[in-house]
Amino acid sequence: MIGIFDSGIGGLTVVKELLRQAPDVSFVYLGDTARTPYGNKSAEVVRQYALEDAQFLIDQGATSIIIACHTASALAEQSLRESFPKIPIFGMIHQTVDAALALKPKHLGVIGTRATIGSNVYPAVLKEMGVKKIAVQQVACPLFTVLAEEGLLDDQVTKLVAKKYLSGFRAHPLDVLIMGCTHYPLLRAVIQHAVTKRTTLIDPAQVTVAHILNVLPDIERTKKQVFFLSDVASHTVQIATKWMGKKIEFEKAVLQ
Repeated sequence: MIGIFDSGIGGLTVVKELLRQAPDVSFVYLGDTARTPYGNKSAEVVRQYALEDAQFLIDQGATSIIIACHTASALAEQSLRESFPKIPIFGMIHQTVDAALALKPKHLGVIGTRATIGSNVYPAVLKEMGVKKIAVQQVACPLFTVLAEEGLLDDQVTKLVAKKYLSGFRAHPLDVLIMGCTHYPLLRAVIQHAVTKRTTLIDPAQVTVAHILNVLPDIERTKKQVFFLSDVASHTVQIATKWMGKKIEFEKAVLQ
């Protein structure tokens, strides 16, 4: 069974994509809504939270883990691999970079939380891969996570924030833009409008799920699908239901 965790409900974009590609797959989802967002936390705290999230999912029966959070992927993926050496751990970074490079961009943009952008994980991965000729422009968009969690997906406030954050991309148009947070695909239309039509947006959920289903061909498919939140607030449940297009029964997770 796949375990999936995020700092909040943005990771449901990964769940929705997983259900699109493999409707009968078994998984357990954890949204750490009591401590969201992770993007403004220190690296030490993010690693601690990620360790607790992963342990909770393993205790629920997860045999593999998707870190459906770019901040945790950037800051805690290696720590999780070391802590759980027998559990396949999948972050959101490397598959996303591969998908972007497949489009052969000359000018690549990355948006994410402060922690993700501050980690410089995307330029580091490109350097590891020996990629030198691509100009990379990064912008932190911390309010996007909050706006998504509040359900303000097409609100005028969201459009104004996007215009402010992404104005530099209009001055120097991108070939490809990586939406480096699982919340951001929920704001896809607003983000696309704020850049240019010629810019291709990369949704990490799509490429990550495809990769995982390819490397885990024997994954459990009993349709056991369980959802946990560390804080089950009615407003959060309403927004999650709207995103997923169906009612979800969330259980309360107690993290230690």
